[in-house]
Order: sequence, then C-alpha cells, then structure tokens
Amino acid sequence: MRLAALVSGGKDSLYAMYLAMQTGHDVRYIISFISENPDSYMFHVPNAGLVKKQAELIGIKHFEISTKGVKEEELADIEKVLKKILPEIDGVVTGAVASNYQKIRIDAICKNLGLQSIAPLWGRNDADMLREIVNNGFEIMIVAVAAPPLDESWLGCVIDEERINELAFLNKKYGISAMGEGGEFETLVIDCPMFKKSLVVKGEKYWNDRIKHGVFVVRDLNVIEK
Repeated sequence: MRLAALVSGGKDSLYAMYLAMQTGHDVRYIISFISENPDSYMFHVPNAGLVKKQAELIGIKHFEISTKGVKEEELADIEKVLKKILPEIDGVVTGAVASNYQKIRIDAICKNLGLQSIAPLWGRNDADMLREIVNNGFEIMIVAVAAPPLDESWLGCVIDEERINELAFLNKKYGISAMGEGGEFETLVIDCPMFKKSLVVKGEKYWNDRIKHGVFVVRDLNVIEK
C-alpha cells in the first residue's frame, strides 16, 4: 500500500515505518506535529522539530504541522493533513505500542477517511521489542525521562544492551515500561538503516529534581557519513 507515516522522531514511529517498508509498503509521506502543549495526549514533544532532518536523510517528502495540542482537537489536525494527501495514500502507519487512547483515535480517523491503519508494534511493550529495534541498526538516544528511579544520568544516553537490561529490571521491580510507553522516557533516533547519513547531536540537559523529570534539548545538529 501507499502509506503516510506519522513520525515523532523517536524509536517507535520510525521503527514502525521501517517494518512497513520492509514488508513492501511504499511510504510516500512523513508527517510530524509540533505541539504547543508539552503534555500533549497525541504527540511526542521533545526535539520533534528534528523530524525534518530525519525525513531529509531518508529521502521522503515531509509535512510539519503546528498544533495547539488541545485534547481531542488534536485529532482534527491529523485528519486535516491526511485529507490533503488522501488521493495519494491507502493507509497510515504509526508507532502505537500500548496506548489505547492514541490507537483508537488514529483507527477512527483512518476509518472515516477510508484508510488502513497499520501499527506493526502494537502489543509488543517489552524489553525484547526494544532489543529487536537496536539489533536492527537503530541508534536511539533518550531525550526525556519522567519516572523515578530513571534520573538525570539517562538524559542524552544511547540505548545499548546494558541499558535494555536495566530497563527490563526496572520493569519487573517497578512496572516501568521497557519501551517507555507510559511516558517514562522519550527517544530520538540518531541513526537507522533508512538514514543515508548519521546524525550527530549535542545539547543541554534540563533536570527538575523536585518532580524528577528532565529533558535533553538538542542545540547542535550535524550529519556524518556512515
């Protein structure tokens, strides 16, 4: 099918897009949203503006949509952009993993527009899923944390086997999602098989010790040959 991919810049959406392409689908468009609401119900917020560069490295046309991030009204923003490209697509691929809130709403939008809703990661909310993504060549940086005992040391780190094992342990002990699906952490893909070049990022950590929440904000972005 001809697809549009809803991409946040993080591991879930880009890996879902990768799997769709691997199974023969033609991803025609990458769509990302810049939300004014840091607590958006639908959209990933940290460093979402970098999707533009990711799309450039993949070589797929990109739409960046601004949204107020108002609950439920966000859905109209999604539907509006999909209507513009409706004659050119047959479906939408998303990185939905375990959020019924998001998946139900995307499914409803697709049904209303006569599109297929594809979610290759749905139901795979565990460390093995994260390990699969990394083993398939995705280099993933953690750019936000919001669940103790995750702390400032996780900000800006690249997920490796040691980090995956630690997340698996925290899942068993505290119930923290190893995929960060409960908002425990957010990610940025800095390299993957779809990228023609790799991203190199530098930034600053902002940590609020009172609420045990922090973000890594990218300030400098470069690309290097693989």
